[in-house]
Amino acid sequence: MSTEVRQEMTDGEMGAPVRWYSANGTPRPERVVSVPDTVSVAAGHRMMTQGSAVLWSGDYPSALRLLAAPGRRTEPNHRPLAETPAEAFERHRRDQARRARLLGRLLIPYGADWAIALRRAHRVREACVHTYGPCAGPGVGSLRELLGVIGAYEWHSKSVEIPALGGDRIHPHYGVFSPVRGEYVDLVADAELPRGHTAFDIGTGTGVLSSVLARRGLRHVVATDQDARAVRCARDNAARHGLTTRIAVRQADLFPEGRADLIVCNPPWLPGQP
Repeated sequence: MSTEVRQEMTDGEMGAPVRWYSANGTPRPERVVSVPDTVSVAAGHRMMTQGSAVLWSGDYPSALRLLAAPGRRTEPNHRPLAETPAEAFERHRRDQARRARLLGRLLIPYGADWAIALRRAHRVREACVHTYGPCAGPGVGSLRELLGVIGAYEWHSKSVEIPALGGDRIHPHYGVFSPVRGEYVDLVADAELPRGHTAFDIGTGTGVLSSVLARRGLRHVVATDQDARAVRCARDNAARHGLTTRIAVRQADLFPEGRADLIVCNPPWLPGQP
């Protein structure tokens, strides 16, 4: 995903439009301040807390250190003396969201073909192509998001072994929940199946439950997800398992059309209002 963002230099002059890269839908920053690697951690943190995105122009290791330092500064200093578990969880989520917004304001420049335009930068082309697609040209993006893209690509390359699939593996994509905890997979693998041949897998994610059901004999599994990344991931895994004739993956908000003999869903566990 790429859009255009204007770069506000430290002297206040507007630069040329710069392409903005984001895979998770983060809106482009309204203010971007270009800083050298001589800026102090306190100064960089102050710019970010005041709402400015910081475009790093030093070397890559220094950018990683700057990202880590504000991260430590964003840790809450106190906890309420009395709160319910639900209140503690909601507070934790608010703190995490605030921290993510702040750390997402540290930006790095991309050159041609996903080369990071910083000294001593790592090669990230394969990870970026897997998540963003071909590079559309020089631009900027969040360093925090890039680290997530790299981590997701490592998970995708390494994959996750699923015993319920006879040792076959699931390859997660960026932004799609990885089935590293197998309790819900084992539940579907061991539960008695009703009579019939059609199943719905709601919120399929990687498509792991669809593959388990298809391997257990369900002739027609309709897997749905509202996230386009999950749809691509589930289709990729169904193809890897040779189950494309049994599994139909569709982008939908909850249920597809029709009826099924079985419906499975591993919903988000966040305690919020439905």
